[in-house]
Amino acid sequence: MADWGNFLIAETGAAAALAGLIFVAVSINLTKIIEYQGVAGRAAEALSLLMGVVLIGTFGLAPGQSARVLGIEILIVGLGLWIMTSVFHLGQLRDRKRPLWWLASRAFLCHMATLSFCAAGILLILGHSAGMYWLVSGCVFSFLAATTSAWVLLIEILR
Repeated sequence: MADWGNFLIAETGAAAALAGLIFVAVSINLTKIIEYQGVAGRAAEALSLLMGVVLIGTFGLAPGQSARVLGIEILIVGLGLWIMTSVFHLGQLRDRKRPLWWLASRAFLCHMATLSFCAAGILLILGHSAGMYWLVSGCVFSFLAATTSAWVLLIEILR
């Protein structure tokens, strides 16, 4: 696990910086975000995914922790994020005002991130160090989902 320290430090810092960008986007466009159905959920979703990366990075950097314990922590974060984003997506599906492909592309990125975290956690619990590579996938998809949401919250909402 020591080989993954630099990766975890980089991911945690990048996720924290992007979370700050989302907070700025929300504060700048708060009235528009509240005005449009589902956009507040998108902001919460983006922040949640980024904070998930921060939490996982923090857990991974804790000294003296076994891979099994880290796997349990990652699985808990992944499941929590999966449940939360699924609730947001189901709400959007019921009250849809935009094309279905908008929600499908957003849901795809979120579920790839959260399910990658779950796979990483399960593999680490089972003693497979390859679980850390699933963590890479989860972080990449979290950044993609959060960045597209940041674009919507900063630019698209003003159109």
